[in-house]
Amino acid sequence: MPLNTAAKPLELSSYEDIKENFVIFYASCDESGGMWCPDCRDVEDLVRYTFAPADGPSGLIIYVGQRPEWKTETNHFRAAPWCIQSIPTIVKLQDSKEVGRHVEGEIIGDLPALIESAVHPPANNSEAKFTYPHMQS
Repeated sequence: MPLNTAAKPLELSSYEDIKENFVIFYASCDESGGMWCPDCRDVEDLVRYTFAPADGPSGLIIYVGQRPEWKTETNHFRAAPWCIQSIPTIVKLQDSKEVGRHVEGEIIGDLPALIESAVHPPANNSEAKFTYPHMQS
């Protein structure tokens, strides 16, 4: 499924406003067109690969603001229901409720585990494994 981007992120008031299975909280893009946060840039390609397959998970990108806006304690996404304290953060949703969360460095090592059950739920006690499109033969 493609990644979608929240057109008006400040109008989102809860996870019930989101139809995707995952929410990706990123730094906003600066004048150069890239995200100002190096950790967000580090996971950008991995996230793009993860959500690229037609049978892959659905994701919504929410940009939390430029560096000065993000660093304030009053940033919209630091408060409930989001409670985002670090970026990047990927939140897994089920029935409009948060059921998993990976933050910063956890994303690179553990993103497949976070998305696996949403993409290919195990059937008949067999384990399903998510593979990235660029790793398939």
